[in-house]
Amino acid sequence: MVQCLKQKGHVVAVTGDGTNDAPALKEADIGLSMGIQGTEVAKESSDIVILDDNFGSVVTVLKWGRCVYNNIQKFIQFQLTVNVAALFINFVAAVSAGEVPLTAVQLLWVNLIMDTLGALALATEKPSKELMHKPPVGRTKPLITNIMWRNLLAQAFYQIAVLLTLQFGGKSIFGVNTNVNNTLIFNTFVLCQVFNEFNARKLEKKNVFKEIHRSKLFLAIIGITIVLQVVMVEFLKKFASTERLNWWQWVVCIGFAAVSWPIGWLVKWIPVPEKPFFSYLKWRNTKYL
Repeated sequence: MVQCLKQKGHVVAVTGDGTNDAPALKEADIGLSMGIQGTEVAKESSDIVILDDNFGSVVTVLKWGRCVYNNIQKFIQFQLTVNVAALFINFVAAVSAGEVPLTAVQLLWVNLIMDTLGALALATEKPSKELMHKPPVGRTKPLITNIMWRNLLAQAFYQIAVLLTLQFGGKSIFGVNTNVNNTLIFNTFVLCQVFNEFNARKLEKKNVFKEIHRSKLFLAIIGITIVLQVVMVEFLKKFASTERLNWWQWVVCIGFAAVSWPIGWLVKWIPVPEKPFFSYLKWRNTKYL
């Protein structure tokens, strides 16, 4: 029965506690065995052991499994937004001016925000009741959904537009030299990621601040990131290749970054098809071939 269901494309879960259940537990996509009444053979053949022999624990397993998957999607959306914006601005600046506004040390700091602090902030979100109201994710569903593409492209395009404006017009707009202008670009870029972390908390919901009081680790990491960014800009001039900014320049950087919140809210009103975007490209190529 398990083999037939898998051949039809179903994701199969099996529960059991006896030695005779071991083949089905091993064959299933997810095997759940009983931790108290289950035999050792059944436990070794299963993927998950229910320690209290309570089927209600399966709901907890399902909730946390969906939470981990959702948190991974949040982090990927956040990570891709940073990568797209950073690579584009440095590439355009290198081709046009021969110099890049973001130095190696600054990019390392951005990577620290993205890979370490960002992962801790987004991947440690606790499960919510809303996760249990969603349909299960299919075996062939892509990890990066159309909703994620919509969100990350909107934020990446906005960041690119702001950074290019500062790159080519920042010195004349604010009346500063090249070093200060590059610091403005770096500071604005980092603050954009800080504000965009809030957008990444909710892939579909418009209210990104819902239940944020439950995410104490998230708020703590945001605070640590801001403090470290102030230290980088104001006190590590030689190490980070930055210049001190006055209070007005900080307000401008924060203002540019804060615009990502209304953009994230507006973008989520745009409907997207459920069918993956790349499947349309595959269909068109097959058609013409």
